[in-house]
Amino acid sequence: MRIGIVGAGGVGGYFGARLAAGQDVAFVARGKHLEALKADGLVVRSPAGDLQLPVQATSVPAEIGPVDYVLICVKTWQLPEAIDTIRPLVGPDTAIITVQNGVEAPDQVAEVYGRDAVLPGAAEVIAYVESPGVIRHLGNGKLNFGEWDNAATPRTGLLRDAFIAAGLQATVPDDIWAAMWTKFLSVVPGGGLGTATGAGYGVLRTHPATRRLLTEAITEIRDVALARGIGVAEDVVPRTLAWIDQLPPDGTTSLQRDLIAGRPSELDAWTGAVVRLGAESGVPTPVNSFLFELAGARALAAGN
Repeated sequence: MRIGIVGAGGVGGYFGARLAAGQDVAFVARGKHLEALKADGLVVRSPAGDLQLPVQATSVPAEIGPVDYVLICVKTWQLPEAIDTIRPLVGPDTAIITVQNGVEAPDQVAEVYGRDAVLPGAAEVIAYVESPGVIRHLGNGKLNFGEWDNAATPRTGLLRDAFIAAGLQATVPDDIWAAMWTKFLSVVPGGGLGTATGAGYGVLRTHPATRRLLTEAITEIRDVALARGIGVAEDVVPRTLAWIDQLPPDGTTSLQRDLIAGRPSELDAWTGAVVRLGAESGVPTPVNSFLFELAGARALAAGN
């Protein structure tokens, strides 16, 4: 099976490296990272086992041509460019897997390539580019994905099997949309509130005022999901709080880290999406709206 990885950062680099052991994998990358991949191959440092392997990598997708699967592993703010970049990789039977944080990426890709081409997905992996050509993997390594209509198809089964054979985890949930929204409401409130306060999960979950805000923000997202016909679990709010309660006390989200460091962030796809989709659905989102404005001010102050 031919797999194209667009974005060879933490997620794409780690998934692609493991998959390359048994599949024909090609990376679309650029800059010093691409130079390192061509010169020295891809290095992964991981508690699951280190590896270094030569890889096919290019900044010109036409050199790869149509593939069976395209994994779009860029950040949400890079997605519009990536959607155009993947054109040479997409043939009539190519499946495009979105692994962005948030819930809007599948629609953005489907606007160009059609819903039948898109497999909505959600990644669970902690990894980052330690230096050009080197991926540091800290934990997890799972991809949840499925057909737009949740139908069981050969292509989802083949991709799931390829992930498992590579030592990764992959599931095709009964309802991929419920799975995506469940992840969405588990990370977005902590991202917005953590950015506003500068605090980690330990403070957010134990200080009475921030725990209340955290609960209200989660509840707002649940209500937006239900209004949009997403079948999240009835107990998703307490389950999410229980999950947050077991996170490392100093843990923070990538959104919070990026905004505080003055880097481009996924704010618009996280808290911004809650505000947008809530307005579309007629669901008030006062806490998330307030957190969006605070985080937006911090981004402006940082020059982003």
